[in-house]
Amino acid sequence: MRFIYFFIIMLTMMFPYGSFANNKNINIPIILYHNLNPTVAGYMNITPEKFEANLKLLKDNGFTFIPLKEAVEYLQGKRDTLPPKPVVITADDGWESVYTYMYPIIKKFNIPVTLFIYPGAISSGKHFLSWEQLKELKNTGLFDIQGHTYSHPNFKITKKRLSPAAYEQFVQNELFTSKKILEDKMGIKVTLLAWPFGIYNDYLENEATKAGYVMAFTIGYHTANRGFKPMEQPRFMIVDKLDAQTYKIILDSATPKSKA
Repeated sequence: MRFIYFFIIMLTMMFPYGSFANNKNINIPIILYHNLNPTVAGYMNITPEKFEANLKLLKDNGFTFIPLKEAVEYLQGKRDTLPPKPVVITADDGWESVYTYMYPIIKKFNIPVTLFIYPGAISSGKHFLSWEQLKELKNTGLFDIQGHTYSHPNFKITKKRLSPAAYEQFVQNELFTSKKILEDKMGIKVTLLAWPFGIYNDYLENEATKAGYVMAFTIGYHTANRGFKPMEQPRFMIVDKLDAQTYKIILDSATPKSKA
């Protein structure tokens, strides 16, 4: 799994970048974090101190933190404008460190965050959020809860292991059932999806649309814009060893190659 993430990171960071000013389309950096617990090993971990420094760097450079849903409305063409230099903060999986370490910093900066949650992890161990903690975060008004499948699968690997019929049922559970669980447990409407490992294809995109997701997010070191398909919007994933390089791309106002 680590190799998959690292390969995606290195591949996407090799693409050329331009400038916001050269594109009439608004480009939106959507930034992805995972675990902020400094006592848990993992190359995707970021210390709370570095996370806070990242937010301060964005703020000092004139970025405006906006809710992901506002970015989605713009990307869908439902709104024409956004604040200057918009940026979105997201966090995946449901690590307990969101409650322990991220929340105090988010409260200090008073910025919105979207949590992409896979229900199979919640209340499943000491390093993951409980349903009670997740509800408490939602009730602050700072955290929006959205979908990340049920068990965070690698769809490519799973498809090879299952029969076509079994795989179809598996996808139904990952996309449809997981969405209903989050909606029922949290009393919310889930309309956004983050692809585990950034893996998707036409079949998965179509099933996600049927399930009621209006936009989905992958991993790609590009800014989100209207040139990308709704189910393929990119996010900058922050990993410890590439933290500085990633933020240099963001601060340099990277512009993606459009898929349109």
